[in-house]
Amino acid sequence: MSNFRRVTVTVPTAVLDAADRLATRLDRSRSWVVADALRRLTTQPNTAPAVRAVSEPEAPSYVVRSGLGPQRLAQLEADLRLTPEQRVHAAEADIETAVRFHRPPRVAQVVAFTTYDDFLDWKRRSVLW
Repeated sequence: MSNFRRVTVTVPTAVLDAADRLATRLDRSRSWVVADALRRLTTQPNTAPAVRAVSEPEAPSYVVRSGLGPQRLAQLEADLRLTPEQRVHAAEADIETAVRFHRPPRVAQVVAFTTYDDFLDWKRRSVLW
């Protein structure tokens, strides 16, 4: 098992730009810069002043809105104007389109790989489809 884990975080654009500039200046990757910052923050015994020194907005960078947006409401109203039979036909057409575009037909094939990593890359891509 690997000693590394992949994570996804949301950060303000200005913070990410600063991290990218630092990575370029140090000739390191963005991941290294973020991991080093986390390592320093979690290993320093007295991190409270450093945490308070960060000036981030209190509000999250995303906003959760209750209710439906105007586009979704317009789509629902248009759907409600259809008869039940028209709705069923529209749903069947949508399903046919989704199946056609998301599951290409499987054909018999012989595939050769130079390395086992090439095989794993191919397998990951083929599982997604």
